[in-house]
Amino acid sequence: MSKPVYITSDSTCDLTPELLERFNIKIVPLHVVLGEETYLDGVEFTPEMIYERYAKDKTLPRTSAVSPQEFTDFFTPLVEAGYEVVFLSISSGLSSTYQNAVIAAQDLPGVYPVDTLKLTTGVGQMLFAACRMRDEGKDAATIAQAMVEMIPRVNVSFVIDTLEYMQKGGRCTGVAAFGANLLNLKPCIEMREGKLEVCKKYRGNIQKVYDKYITERLSSKPVCPDYIFITTSVDPGPELTKHLEEVVRAAVPEVKEVLFTRDGCTVVSYCGPGTLGVLFLEK
Repeated sequence: MSKPVYITSDSTCDLTPELLERFNIKIVPLHVVLGEETYLDGVEFTPEMIYERYAKDKTLPRTSAVSPQEFTDFFTPLVEAGYEVVFLSISSGLSSTYQNAVIAAQDLPGVYPVDTLKLTTGVGQMLFAACRMRDEGKDAATIAQAMVEMIPRVNVSFVIDTLEYMQKGGRCTGVAAFGANLLNLKPCIEMREGKLEVCKKYRGNIQKVYDKYITERLSSKPVCPDYIFITTSVDPGPELTKHLEEVVRAAVPEVKEVLFTRDGCTVVSYCGPGTLGVLFLEK
């Protein structure tokens, strides 16, 4: 008889506390580094604190991976309680979190780290699928392999309202940022083979861009209708939330749930306010 399975991830999956509880998912936080101080992502430091600090002195934090020892401390109680563990990590192309999880798992039986090659609620889509398999009684090795096979079906992208944060963080040249802002361009960033790449550029009012972007993304692929995420870097408010859900449902009428979540510190420190992503699983 196989052991029970615990599904786990890191804080960059950007699932709400309610969703983590609903699906019984346990997460380990990355670190937010600001000057000489280090904080736990989502626990001791929030996106709102990033915005406040940047408005004050134009300082952006950086994020750092979970260490091998922290993973050992995270996994060990679960293993000792009789569980096998599947860990779905932020893309190894963006963080050393996955590599550190592998190091820790070498000394622990029944721990299966998976490099999702994804970010934010793209990982969330995989977590939901892993939880479904867990609830069906599948063992950890089977779930982990299924997650690897699922990676090409996970569609992760977002549009960015301002390139200021990317420019400040050294992620694009000053000339490119100036030109894009001057032309009022809104780049669409997509996860490709574990890394972030510009796939399209929109122009104009950001709310109209949201509508066009969501419609185009959901119309370009066969969408699995169970869950579609709208993940934003700031709270869109009730009116915009309602409108965005209507746009999603117009594109995919059979969708069962439209889930709204907020980006954590990793995405916010990279992309800044006004960022919005529609993340889904392809059939």
